[in-house]
Amino acid sequence: MRRIGIPSIVQNPAQLVLLAFAMLIGLGTALLTLPVAADGPDGVGLENALFLSTSATTVTGLSTVDIADFSLFGELVILALIQVGGFGIMTIGSVVALLTFQRIGLRQRMLAQAEIGNVDIGELSGLLGVIFRITVAVEGTLAAVLFVRLWQGGYEDGPIDAAYSAIFHSVAAFNNAGISLYSDNLAGFAGDPLVSIPITIGFIVGGLGFPVYVEFLRRWRHERESRRGDDSSARRDRARPWSLHARITVGATVVLLVVGPVMVLAFEWANPGTLGPMGWFDKLVNAWFQGVSPRTAGFNLVDNGALKETTLLGTSVLMFIGAGPASTSGGIKVTTFAVLACVIWAEVRGDSDVNVFRRRLPTPMIRQAVAIALLSVGFVVATSLFLMTSDGLSLIDALFESTSAFGTVGLSTGVTGSISTVGHVLLVGVMLCGRVGPLTFATAFALRERARLYRHPEERPIIG
Repeated sequence: MRRIGIPSIVQNPAQLVLLAFAMLIGLGTALLTLPVAADGPDGVGLENALFLSTSATTVTGLSTVDIADFSLFGELVILALIQVGGFGIMTIGSVVALLTFQRIGLRQRMLAQAEIGNVDIGELSGLLGVIFRITVAVEGTLAAVLFVRLWQGGYEDGPIDAAYSAIFHSVAAFNNAGISLYSDNLAGFAGDPLVSIPITIGFIVGGLGFPVYVEFLRRWRHERESRRGDDSSARRDRARPWSLHARITVGATVVLLVVGPVMVLAFEWANPGTLGPMGWFDKLVNAWFQGVSPRTAGFNLVDNGALKETTLLGTSVLMFIGAGPASTSGGIKVTTFAVLACVIWAEVRGDSDVNVFRRRLPTPMIRQAVAIALLSVGFVVATSLFLMTSDGLSLIDALFESTSAFGTVGLSTGVTGSISTVGHVLLVGVMLCGRVGPLTFATAFALRERARLYRHPEERPIIG
């Protein structure tokens, strides 16, 4: 008997994600090619419109043209693409995760629910409401802070321009887009922590992911209810430990937030093209910004082309890792990276199980993490080789550009505009695959699990 339930178009959630992004990119490209979207009579052209539409929709930040080439209408189209692409990925991500449960057994469903914070299919509407409220709250607060500073600091001509710039950059920051209204990105604010620090807070919060948001809100509500009365259920919920997903995500995020800035400080402290001429306080602020931005934010305070190769390589690693799952970020995600690190640690210690925070990681999850990481490495390497061959880029420039596109970061050493049309089309595909890739891989692996009625004899090849 044919099952009645989810429409046939969403039977494969991975296809739904890809279709949604492709349609949004197509709409954005059509709007950006209109004469009214450009600041001049010639327009920006189909190639540039497609590239920037993809970059904004996938909240990457790479661009082949200056943002000043667009009119107010074009900028508003870009802003809408960023907002829909950023909020949409969290929404689609939650829908995909929840729809996936209907295709797997009870045991796997319980494991999957534990991984995303025990959000059930019945809580979908509430979950989307939480995502919407958090988005509005964070973007609104950040816009208010930036408005005051941009206006009072004399960065804009008047309150209207300051408000517009504040709203644009707050949306771009929370959604980890890295697209700025200024030609030099945020380099003009290198000496103003009242602008740079709030923006970092915005994209760090945006990179945590909806499961962490939901868990924080639940615990806050239970804490508030417990203060009002002596309800036993509130006490039980308050005593419930943090989920493994939240602990891994927050823990790995904190580690990377320390490692990134320390790396930039160590490599760029005396670099005359970046931190060298600055005072010690400005060095700390700019190192903090440059160290946390590669986690898919894409903003920069200094010229990336002037960074040392050691910094570029370390930044590429951070871009490849990304931020939290089901967030506005890209990359393989911090949870995948943390799981792989735990696998290595368990192997070094000789443990038969991989344990994290007194919890044992299931073998299928470890296999998924390894598969996602290796597929992503292969994708970045293949893209880098192509750019080196077709456009003559150096190894570090090609690797940096490929990783930035795949991790949907948007940082560049300045070579994006000089890449050929074929290279731009390739990067368009890389940005799209990088945005939906890990999610598609994880969903595909979850849906393809099957049980065999037999097992082959075991034999061990030599490893290492």
